[in-house]
Amino acid sequence: MDSLSSSITTVHSDIIQTHILTRLDAATLASTASVSSHLRHLCTDEDLWRDICIVTWPSLLNPIAGQVISTFSGGHRSIFSDAFPSLHYFSSHSKHPHRPSPPPSELISAVDIYYQGKSVFSRVQRTETQKNWFLSSPLWLNVVEPNELVPTPVKFVRKDDEWLKHLEENLSLSWVVIDPTRKRAANLSSRRAVSVQRHWLTRELEVLYAVVMAGEQQRSTELVQCVVKVTCCGKVGGELHVKEVNLVMEDMEGRHVTGREGVAILQRAMENGERKKVDGVKAKESFEKFACIMKERRETKHRREKARDVISTLLAFIAFLLFCFLAGL
Repeated sequence: MDSLSSSITTVHSDIIQTHILTRLDAATLASTASVSSHLRHLCTDEDLWRDICIVTWPSLLNPIAGQVISTFSGGHRSIFSDAFPSLHYFSSHSKHPHRPSPPPSELISAVDIYYQGKSVFSRVQRTETQKNWFLSSPLWLNVVEPNELVPTPVKFVRKDDEWLKHLEENLSLSWVVIDPTRKRAANLSSRRAVSVQRHWLTRELEVLYAVVMAGEQQRSTELVQCVVKVTCCGKVGGELHVKEVNLVMEDMEGRHVTGREGVAILQRAMENGERKKVDGVKAKESFEKFACIMKERRETKHRREKARDVISTLLAFIAFLLFCFLAGL
């Protein structure tokens, strides 16, 4: 290793940066930086990491994203470290459990949709998070304007089962959310779709991506699920149009988490969560398991409410009979 370090210093830095480092992926680049202080200096070049980030997430070309990233101490290298590959957070024990952080003034969403590995949709959206309507309403992040249709080069095909399976395997999504205040980011997508189906009424395509993570800090066993829904439409033989792309957060009873709770969960997840590759099969199994839990809890709640109604009706009937009995005395 020492001989490698000493010999590499004899190569001109421009040659290393232009002809060697630009050919490395992020993982190899990070490993190369640990070889020597000279390579560490070259491997932390901002332009190098900016190119890697833009290839991975074309949405980061947007000036809004670029402006925010420029405030990070590590620039694009920090973003890549935080947002690649995906967020895993299953421990609700925060480092500061008794001092919840106030919500940031805004969240930045950088969303990219890929078809067979090639970008077909990119969008960056700012969401104000300190407004009362956001904090008290269900968490809802949306990156497509109402009545907007974004064309893609993907062809709209009629063969349902075969084509839906094809889209599940080939239409992937990345949703990088950035907290400009705390200088943290995370990828909230399973990357590969966990469900592709047609809406029963409109026949529009609904593609779902989901990530399960720890929920409320007070309830360590509770989990929440970030669900990204992509709604597509189009004419057979024509282009597939993206109509909606939104993110919501659901708890284990199927209720939508509020903006205040959702931002707090995201902040803890960004700070304490792991970043590792999502297995497509496991992500789908996790989504289906979460759906089963929600269904069971809803059914249990319905049975309890039904039993409560029966008991209330019975007590009212007994009270009526008792009243009639006493009135007849």
